[in-house]
Amino acid sequence: MRKNEYLLVLDTETANSVQYPLPYDLGYKIFNRKREVVETRSFCIYEIFCEEKDLMQSAYYAEKLPQYYEELKRKQRKLVRLYTARKTILEDMKKYKIDRVYAYNMGFDRRALNNDQKYTTKNKYKFFFPHGTEFRCIWNMACQVLLARPSYIKFALQNGYVSPKGNILTNAECCYRYISKDTNFVEAHKGIDDVNIEAEILLACFAQHKKMDTKPYSACWRLVQKKHKEMRERVKTPPFFLKKDLTFAAAPGRKKASLKNNKKFVIIIIEKVLTFYFKCDIINTSKRERID
Repeated sequence: MRKNEYLLVLDTETANSVQYPLPYDLGYKIFNRKREVVETRSFCIYEIFCEEKDLMQSAYYAEKLPQYYEELKRKQRKLVRLYTARKTILEDMKKYKIDRVYAYNMGFDRRALNNDQKYTTKNKYKFFFPHGTEFRCIWNMACQVLLARPSYIKFALQNGYVSPKGNILTNAECCYRYISKDTNFVEAHKGIDDVNIEAEILLACFAQHKKMDTKPYSACWRLVQKKHKEMRERVKTPPFFLKKDLTFAAAPGRKKASLKNNKKFVIIIIEKVLTFYFKCDIINTSKRERID
């Protein structure tokens, strides 16, 4: 990450199908690593929000529409055409010299905004962001440096953050619960509200000071499942000294020591290993896996 760089995190809420999502809510925030916010924008897209009433009623979070109406009345959000929303975000990017855009599921949000661009211009223009924009996925970053950690996997199992198929959940809500230690947090599923927690997750990723693949990767959740599988297999595998009878070289003039014939020695070794294992686990959780 470049020094003194401004970050832009965005989020969309969409109507229509998952295969062809159309955003009616676009929120974004521009800030730096010191959490100094310079711009916060929240737009309702007129072409979808007002002109596509049937689509809006079938939106995934249609029950939240009355909240949008109230927030528009209080001027907490702006009702604008997609052209105006796009013009504003591009002007902000130019003003703060931003060429990288972040979102928790960037693959989905980028596709959704492109869909809006094609839909509102009747396919005259296909891309919401200009050529050269870098798209970075917070979800992929978090799966690598936050959610694939043993401490998160234990946290998820303890709190039931597991899918019906047995996969550890990796959504923004569970990730934010982990970094904030607030298991009662509930994601709002409204553009600018979700941006606020996703920005905190992004900063938590940077705080780990590790190399990350930042590109959109829809299968990033598998990284966490792989780590979970490794943890389960480690528990099932017996310690190396119990797999076979190990013989150690003894001092000159003495017989070689066999673990098989020395039960007391085996018990002592097991106690030492377990003590060391749990001590390391505590150190890893409290120090090496810190969240700034």
